[in-house]
Amino acid sequence: MSYMDNTTKKRVLREGVIKSIWLATALISAVAVAFILGHVICTALSGFLFNTNWNPTGTPPSYGIAALIIDTLLVTLGALIFSVPLGLATAVYISYVAPPRMRDVVKPVIELLAGIPSVVYGFFGMIVLGSFLQKALNIPSGACWLAASIILGIMALPTIISVSEDALFAIPKDYKEASLSLGVTYWHTISHVLLPAAASGVSAAVILGMGRAIGETMAVMMIAGNAAIIPNPIWNVLSPVRTLTATLGIEMTEVATNSMHYYALFGVATILLLITLLINLTSYWLIKRMQTGSCLPDRMRNWTHSEGMRVAVAAVAGIIVVWFLSAVLGILSAVVITAAIGAWYFGREKISPKFAEKSSFGIIYACTAAVILILAIILWDIFANGLPAISWEFLTGRPKQCGLAGGIFTAIVGTLQLVAGAILITLPIGIGAAIYFTEYSHENLLTRALRIGNDLLNGTPSIVFGLFGFAFFVIYLNWGTCMLAGQICLAFMILPTIIRTTEEALKSVPNSLREASLGLGATQWQTIRKVVLPSAAPGILTGAILSVGRAAGETAPIMFTAVVFSKRFITRDVFDPVMALPYHLFALSTTVPDVTTQHYGTAVVLIALVIAIYLAAIFSRRHFQKKLFR
Repeated sequence: MSYMDNTTKKRVLREGVIKSIWLATALISAVAVAFILGHVICTALSGFLFNTNWNPTGTPPSYGIAALIIDTLLVTLGALIFSVPLGLATAVYISYVAPPRMRDVVKPVIELLAGIPSVVYGFFGMIVLGSFLQKALNIPSGACWLAASIILGIMALPTIISVSEDALFAIPKDYKEASLSLGVTYWHTISHVLLPAAASGVSAAVILGMGRAIGETMAVMMIAGNAAIIPNPIWNVLSPVRTLTATLGIEMTEVATNSMHYYALFGVATILLLITLLINLTSYWLIKRMQTGSCLPDRMRNWTHSEGMRVAVAAVAGIIVVWFLSAVLGILSAVVITAAIGAWYFGREKISPKFAEKSSFGIIYACTAAVILILAIILWDIFANGLPAISWEFLTGRPKQCGLAGGIFTAIVGTLQLVAGAILITLPIGIGAAIYFTEYSHENLLTRALRIGNDLLNGTPSIVFGLFGFAFFVIYLNWGTCMLAGQICLAFMILPTIIRTTEEALKSVPNSLREASLGLGATQWQTIRKVVLPSAAPGILTGAILSVGRAAGETAPIMFTAVVFSKRFITRDVFDPVMALPYHLFALSTTVPDVTTQHYGTAVVLIALVIAIYLAAIFSRRHFQKKLFR
């Protein structure tokens, strides 16, 4: 019996080995195809993705974007180091510390930061921040990685603060009350209960801030130095850098159509779009997890909350802080500051709870004050230097000497024409899509896909809209640089905002109004048209006006498609180019550095226009609300 069992085992083993041999021979062809395809793809991409030399005009030309990708990530990392602590502390202040009246003051200030056009940030970075860094650090030029990270960090602050505040506000009040009832301090409740509970929303805020920094074009073009090199050494924050977006903005207008350089730039745009899509999908997943109340599986959550994980995170954060501060302040200062922070972190358990609470709230107050101070400095510099340039002749006059003198009337009118055309195109589409999402669709795969597509469109970098408009409208349809191309690109850019704000306005209408209308025999469309839309009008109008404000301050979508530097007469044909305030300020700042009066005057008018649009949104909403609830 034992002999038969051994024989059977040997036979089965032999058959298994033979089967495996024949399976291996069958797999050789498939493996060979995969290996050949992978090798070909890697070889084709290695010169593009992994080559650090970007020199399209060289002999021979080189199209390696590795340095551009690394520079983009480095600038974004610096922006997050600057903005995340300030943004999170300000969000905590608004959510849990500020009195109601102070909260009503601080929130509009943060929203005002979001409303300042990116070209104004770039202009401030060139004139003020760059000059300050050049003098303070005794460097040849203030246009560097550090300056770009600070400006992008300021621009990312409103996103990080707003999303973090929403996440903190969504935490049930029972969490806070239960923690306080145990006798712990208010700061202990915030740091150990409320912030961990909002971890997914805060993570989404950081990721969205990262996406804002990666997708920015105009400001980084004006302040980063635009050298396609990797800093040497890698932690040299005073080195000039060039990002993916800046490369597109600088070179697309000068490249020959259908050349290798032309297609390489579209390859750069593809990589940029893939990066932002990945960031937006990650933030979308985190926000959905926050809404469902579970961000991570239990095993991973326990791991992230372990003491070992906290020590590892603290060590990595310490290394980053030492690196960043040493490049700016010197190694000794960086070590002292980091040692002080580390001593506080690891010795915080030995500090009395009351002292820890007071010191932590002091840091929160200081961070919030710093955010407000940043806005005050920017606005003070712009208005203090720009208001003397404002006159009736400046506002109503036409450009002279190719825009170097005279007024900016045609630029103001051109900006309004671009914005008006964009709203006329996108408003019916956006409202229609929101009506479908809210009133007709049910939660299914198609609806989720459409929502994700809308969110991804909202996160697409503005330079990509301009690149699309240049390739399709200007080149493929042979429209040339014209107002209509710019209007369509702006319409695509603000479409997600229109859809989202209109959808939220429609959701705010009570279902009882719909049921009452349907109960009286009205059709669904009659109910929507005569009951739902009038009730949602304040929210819809607010979304439209906010979209106008965003479109009025954008430069990248129109710089390839619609605008020229100087134009004496108002454009009356949609197939002619126009002037626009954002591009006019960009062109003056980067090509004519000595016309300071024109610079600041144009910046004041642009900011005033955007602020007026945002104020119009606020007052219009209040007017409609009072009219509806009389």
